[in-house]
Amino acid sequence: MRGITAYLQVRNTAEVIAWYERVFGAKEVRARLVAPDGTCMNAEIEIEGTRLMLSDEMPSIGSTSPATLAGTSVVLDLHVADCDLVFQKALGAGAEEIYPLADQFYGDRAGRVRDPFGHHWIIATRLREVPEEEMVAAFQAMFENA
Repeated sequence: MRGITAYLQVRNTAEVIAWYERVFGAKEVRARLVAPDGTCMNAEIEIEGTRLMLSDEMPSIGSTSPATLAGTSVVLDLHVADCDLVFQKALGAGAEEIYPLADQFYGDRAGRVRDPFGHHWIIATRLREVPEEEMVAAFQAMFENA
């Protein structure tokens, strides 16, 4: 395996995976590695063709979940076929809306939620490809009118 894979630290890997399966259609792709004390040391899921690794937090080695940190510095950007459906599904399953779905200047319809475990997700659907010059101009115009 080559490249970068996000590795989420959570308080209860089994509960998180069940939520991601129900809301995002995640599929578990490898056997979980669970220590004798019940700590999940590694699990792997796939959402929309992208792998995501998870494990239970282990504060003794600096692996902490957003619940322990009371925040996160990472936002996961999930592109799906129907962001309206997935966004509402997430809210219905206990996610908190950070900002609502809206058509964005960069060509996506997107909104942001915090899942019940503290991870942030931008849920988006590509509406159209936007030429870079148009995107930069639209971005700059947002600040001209502010």
